[in-house]
Amino acid sequence: MSKTPPAFFAVVVKHYKCEASNWAFLDGKDVARSKLEGIFVPHVTPFTREGELDEAALRTCVRFWLEGGVSGLVPCGSNGEAPYLSREERRKIIKTVVDEVNGKVPVVAGTGSMSTKETVLFTEDAKDLGVDAALVVTPYYFKLSGREMYEHYKVLCETVDLPVVLYSVPKFTGYSLEPALIQQLASKYENVIGVKDSGGSIGTITETIRLVGDRISVLAGTADVILPTLMLGGKGAVVAVANAFPKMCAELYDAFKRSDYQKASSLQRRVAYFNDVLVKRYNQLSSIKEALKLLGLPAGYPRRPALPLKDDEKSDIAKALKAMPESQ
Repeated sequence: MSKTPPAFFAVVVKHYKCEASNWAFLDGKDVARSKLEGIFVPHVTPFTREGELDEAALRTCVRFWLEGGVSGLVPCGSNGEAPYLSREERRKIIKTVVDEVNGKVPVVAGTGSMSTKETVLFTEDAKDLGVDAALVVTPYYFKLSGREMYEHYKVLCETVDLPVVLYSVPKFTGYSLEPALIQQLASKYENVIGVKDSGGSIGTITETIRLVGDRISVLAGTADVILPTLMLGGKGAVVAVANAFPKMCAELYDAFKRSDYQKASSLQRRVAYFNDVLVKRYNQLSSIKEALKLLGLPAGYPRRPALPLKDDEKSDIAKALKAMPESQ
């Protein structure tokens, strides 16, 4: 794996600085347009059997992901069971991750919610806790128009002085951010620095890159399309599989960056296999935590209503990991 440091923030104005081993966002009122690059882990939140946050387990997992060579961490996202978290729990999780990371890589916290008011509140909290950017999912539950969605992000961008990564995940929200809407937001607001597209449509990703790829980071949100997204001009990925296989995902990115496309293609096939097993086959919250447990990590339990996998499902995950270990 490449020795290149995994903190891939390319900075373009004076309010930010970046060094190879010790980068930091500087204090300032203006928000700079930065570019996220590399592999980011939208990581799980370890809970005890009783459903309480396990901070010690979270710190252990954070160290595992950092040792795997990822480019950044994403607490309180979909895999972090964000819809099940209280405001205080979100704050505690983000504070723990920021503290454990200690400036080694960017922390991009999930702050989206169903309402604009709550999204702004969560984003302000995240900023106060020292995150580097916010990952903001589209509001869900009610069906919104494009105009309403634009106004939602408009209010956020004009209210909170923090870089924003738009997040489109139609399988969970029922709404897909259209490339034209992403272009509108990226053209209007300098603090929109990226978009995570978890829709999995190469056509949509291609059009998004065509429209805004020169201005913001287009990131694959599903492991099926990491390499295709990179080949099209995307800057990286925020993928669930990186929870269990951070090194494999980081190696895929590194292989692409050094133009070793044969190696990158081989790793893409392996990552796609694990994505099918861990994300598509069962409830991904439970599957990913089970895979981490099998790898010796204290991933804890999913929060109800999600339940741990049944014994036969656990066996299926174990067989898959044994049949194609990461080191193969």
